[in-house]
Amino acid sequence: MPGDDPRLSLSEAAWQAVSAAFAALGRVFICLDDRYRVLHASASLDDILGSGSARSAEARPVEDLLGADLFGRSGVLRGALDAGERREGWRAQLRLGDGEARVVSVSVAPFPRQMFAACDARVKAIVVVRPAEDDRDAALGAPLAASGIVARSAAMLRVVSLIESLSHSDATVLITGESGTGKEVIARALHDRSPRRNAPLIAVNCGALPPDLLESEMFGHVRGAFTGAVRDRVGRFDAAGSGTLFLDEIGDLPLPLQVKLLRVLQNGTFERVGESTSRTSRARIVAATNVDLRAAVANGRFRDDLYYRLRVVPIEIPPLRDRRDDIEPLARVLLARVAGRQGRSLRLSPDAMRLLLDHDWPGNARELENALEYAVAVCRGQTILPEDLPELSRGSAAPAPPAATPPADRAEADLLRAVLDAHHWRRGEAARALGISRSTLWRRMREAGLD
Repeated sequence: MPGDDPRLSLSEAAWQAVSAAFAALGRVFICLDDRYRVLHASASLDDILGSGSARSAEARPVEDLLGADLFGRSGVLRGALDAGERREGWRAQLRLGDGEARVVSVSVAPFPRQMFAACDARVKAIVVVRPAEDDRDAALGAPLAASGIVARSAAMLRVVSLIESLSHSDATVLITGESGTGKEVIARALHDRSPRRNAPLIAVNCGALPPDLLESEMFGHVRGAFTGAVRDRVGRFDAAGSGTLFLDEIGDLPLPLQVKLLRVLQNGTFERVGESTSRTSRARIVAATNVDLRAAVANGRFRDDLYYRLRVVPIEIPPLRDRRDDIEPLARVLLARVAGRQGRSLRLSPDAMRLLLDHDWPGNARELENALEYAVAVCRGQTILPEDLPELSRGSAAPAPPAATPPADRAEADLLRAVLDAHHWRRGEAARALGISRSTLWRRMREAGLD
């Protein structure tokens, strides 16, 4: 036993004993200090990432291994640890340096100092990691946070898998989905996982500028090319260099610029406005749109040859209403991020979470983030309650007009109104009097037209 070696200190012996126990279970045991740097990583990390990984991990920020989405300043697991809470079964991509990523299951907990006084006094928290394939059934239900993407649904996990499979590819990608679904997040993940990750990611919103300015923005211009062109301008293609050029809202690109973009995709050349000399682009193109490009091609608003050049690898992001499994983990990550910007650590009450799960989110993740921004602004405690959420977050179904309410529903409405009146419309007291939860009361009030 490690403790039998007189050359080991008590804390070293304790560490080796715990590491050996977790290794026997196929787990990696990591200790963090109060700055969330790795103090110790058990040798079983070498089995996942390769020989020498455990030693290389020491003194690194844990976010270097498991990502800023979980352990950055606004990371959801770091926020839980700051609040003295534990979290179990989050999925993450474990990576060290430029090595291959492994999908793992991560659990964290504050270190119970009073129970293990013999251990290193610097330890603030512990992290337990296991390969996700070792517990496939549990991993499928665990949320994944990586490169800004939060996923639990099968649809989004397929997107993450596709991004990983493109990590050595320069293929052009077309991302489609409704506004607010996170197309730019996907574009950044593609860039961060690509061979071009050390070069810039440059974004252009094709719908934000008039055509003449957009052409100059994309391709640049020379002095005197048009009125007001008093100096040469570097366009986004030049600025991207050998990195990635993200063309957002590509469906709004005017037809004349579609021709210029098609030429870049075909032979990698373009001219600045007012210049006849061809320049070479080395950038990878990732485009995104919320427009149905097939319909745009059919009605002549978008070139079919450009459409097929862009759609080498299509990625479709489903709306949030079609992947409700993602709402809870996404809400927790967004809340940690929003609250972290204000130096707060907040949680969602079960009733507030139920309201978020009940809503259809027509504005998708952007609407969810706005709702949480509102809640953080008005919440006065440590827990967000249903009354802290904006009205939009209390379900998407409009209440039926009173005149169309059936007699049975009118009786329900009369009962609710009487109980609410008796408790001065304090919803928490009314819910307790009725023996129901706040969320059930909210739902019945909506159905009765009393919201």
